Amino acid sequence: MPSASFKPVALVTGAASGIGAATVRKIAGGCEALAIHTRGMSAETKERLAVVAQAAREAGADVIELHGDLAQAGTGRRLAEETIAHFGRLDHVVANAGFADRRGTAEITRADLDRSLATMAGGFLELAQGARDALARSPQGRLVYLSSFVAHRYARGALFPASAAAKAAGEALTRTLAAELAPSGVTVNAVVPGYTRKDGGHTALAADAWTAAAAATPLGRIAEPDDIAALIAFLLSPQARHITGQAIAVDGGLSLG
Repeated sequence: MPSASFKPVALVTGAASGIGAATVRKIAGGCEALAIHTRGMSAETKERLAVVAQAAREAGADVIELHGDLAQAGTGRRLAEETIAHFGRLDHVVANAGFADRRGTAEITRADLDRSLATMAGGFLELAQGARDALARSPQGRLVYLSSFVAHRYARGALFPASAAAKAAGEALTRTLAAELAPSGVTVNAVVPGYTRKDGGHTALAADAWTAAAAATPLGRIAEPDDIAALIAFLLSPQARHITGQAIAVDGGLSLG
């Protein structure tokens, strides 16, 4: 059991915006250190990540910024290993990085499907492989995978076949890892957001589609990134120590019908 003063070292991928950035802001005050990642190396992307890093530092966490394309073999393992090398340990991993591909099965190519699977399932696998020994040594090892409602809900006009396949594969890995790592006390869970507001102009949906998405959600609203980050923070906490192998929806009731 960790002591009351235990402060984890966490790695969050896809942290420059959206759910990833909201998660960093939510957990930074309780962390000793954070490694925050984004794929791109453009000036705009670096600036967004730097803003998130500054917010985490102001909350009291030591921070490093990491870059790399999780679709490329070896990147996930490298991110975990660089975090461990820099901070000496790793207690929490939030595998958030991903993207939405809304093209239908008649439009996507094998290469498109491969890229989705490589980023959102392959990258997650490598993160887990690189972190598993450190997580097993931690008094509070946690691994959280960000899935999506698209792996569970198949409604005409709201289909994301490549993304759905990749997210479903990630959820299968979540359950497998939960079973494998349970003897060491590590918990592994998936968070399944519904339609969630984006920031920075990055979205797979047009404005009218967001209006339709809110109407399709029983609670009548689009989630904010903080709504999703709240569950992630709980799953990382000591209070969630007996929850593992679960895929938990935060979707305003979207999965009800």
